Amino acid sequence: MGLLRRILRSIFPAKKDDSIKTLEAKIGYSFINPEFAVNALRHRSSLQQDNLTPNEAYERLEFLGDAVLGFITARFLVKTYRDAEEGELTKRKSLIVSGDILSERARELGLGEHLILGYGEKRAGGESNPSILEDIFESLVGAIYLDGGFNAASKFVHRHLLNYSREILNNDDHLNYKSMLLEHAQANMSVQPVYRVVSEEGPSHRKTYCIEVSVSEKKLGAGIGPNKKRAEQRAAKAALEKLGVQKEPW
Repeated sequence: MGLLRRILRSIFPAKKDDSIKTLEAKIGYSFINPEFAVNALRHRSSLQQDNLTPNEAYERLEFLGDAVLGFITARFLVKTYRDAEEGELTKRKSLIVSGDILSERARELGLGEHLILGYGEKRAGGESNPSILEDIFESLVGAIYLDGGFNAASKFVHRHLLNYSREILNNDDHLNYKSMLLEHAQANMSVQPVYRVVSEEGPSHRKTYCIEVSVSEKKLGAGIGPNKKRAEQRAAKAALEKLGVQKEPW
């Protein structure tokens, strides 16, 4: 793939603006087709003002990147933790590719500075929105996969995510509270937690959700977040604290 990339670049030199060049320096990858990078960074809020179609926003690349990222992470965990059972591997994978972690890594890389946002989203501070940053990390994985292949995507994921896996797994703030609550409820009450959206506020591209969790019809906690996933995690954490459940060792 490396030889093919060099041949393609010599025949069809890519035209890139300064923003893409700066992005490439940050992520350690140079695009053959910079349009992949542009699409990976384009938020839906900018489509109308630029007269573009929905397929030119990052959602399709995010969809692909989510799958590629999941596979690369699963392969890494199976090779790294050879004695871990399926349940333990699932917990670790869920944490490493969680929204909080991906948005944190995107923030560390400064990806928000390269986002293509609509005027309203830009005024609302979309470049620092955790939900958008999470999406952008995944869309970049998808873009790199399409542009440079699996090995290129794998190198990006290892360099900017999996190399931090031990730090992530050992940090008490990075727990999958929803999974922990599910296991506790099933083991001790033979039921599953039920999550309910209490309210959602804000425009479609920047909503804030409030979600409540109940076990055996008893309300145990509520959480607020920029997406349902984040709000559910916070609700589960509040429920676990109320139940007095402590962190599980890996």
